[in-house]
Amino acid sequence: MISYEDVGGVHIKYLHHCHRQLWLYLRGIRPEHLSSTVQLGEAVHDTSYSRHSPVDLGAARLDFIDGERWVHEVKSSARPGDADRAQAYHYCHQLHRFGIDVEGAILHYPATRRTQRFPYTAEAAAQAETDIAQVLAVASAPASPDRLPRSRCRGCSFTDYCWTE
Repeated sequence: MISYEDVGGVHIKYLHHCHRQLWLYLRGIRPEHLSSTVQLGEAVHDTSYSRHSPVDLGAARLDFIDGERWVHEVKSSARPGDADRAQAYHYCHQLHRFGIDVEGAILHYPATRRTQRFPYTAEAAAQAETDIAQVLAVASAPASPDRLPRSRCRGCSFTDYCWTE
């Protein structure tokens, strides 16, 4: 199904949002193109920091790396979340695997004009490894994980799939 090398940033983000969302995504159920939240995120991404080139790592695609070896990610949300940090650490981990030492990640939130800086430490590397193992565990599950309480599904592009009775 999915291998260690195939785990990308979207998988990590979904792991931290909802295991069911990740499980469905891994099976080809991808309603994101119908979501206004996803469309807003893509618009923010396309109009922010446009002079920088994205870095394609195969399974992962990060927004850009600066000359000081910091990974930069542009987020459309107004509030930072655990998924944002985990995704940034995953990108640092992937770069490390390719032999590129990075200092850490800087997350940009244009909606609030804030940034957050997260150094890439041994603990962050260990968390990235744990996240990859968890993605692989969710991927190998024979049945869909339980859905979250509906209050946690606000803005999720999978809401109709999970909550249509």
